[in-house]
Amino acid sequence: MKQLLYTIFLFGIISAQAQIDYNTKKGFIAEGYDVVSYFENIAEEGDKKFTTSFDGVNYKFTSQSHLDTFNKNPKKYRPQYGGYCAYAIAKKGDKVDIDPETFEIRDQKLYLFYNSWGINTLKKWQKENPELLKKQADNKWKTIFKK
Repeated sequence: MKQLLYTIFLFGIISAQAQIDYNTKKGFIAEGYDVVSYFENIAEEGDKKFTTSFDGVNYKFTSQSHLDTFNKNPKKYRPQYGGYCAYAIAKKGDKVDIDPETFEIRDQKLYLFYNSWGINTLKKWQKENPELLKKQADNKWKTIFKK
């Protein structure tokens, strides 16, 4: 019995540590922008009529069609690095808010970026070797969400 309880306890700790920290400003991932629309190269705010949750995070969509598309394969549409600025994760390992209208689809994945006060990190990302930055961000993200 003690062994069973110990196993359940360890599983709970491991599960809690494996959860991704999501940027849910305004209560939604990508500040409520439709993550499916990004894959159509459009940044548009979702509608409260079309919402769902995945992995404990709320998502908004512009239409029932987009909601249905998301529900078929939610991991495909989930933003990289918990929806934080990809450039900031790559360069400093910092979780920085994003401008939901500043994004890139690369290798069929969604990357979001900070863009305010004259600083557009998407432009820096594209100028400074995005493939290298992506590798750096991937490595730093593994460390960040274990904290």
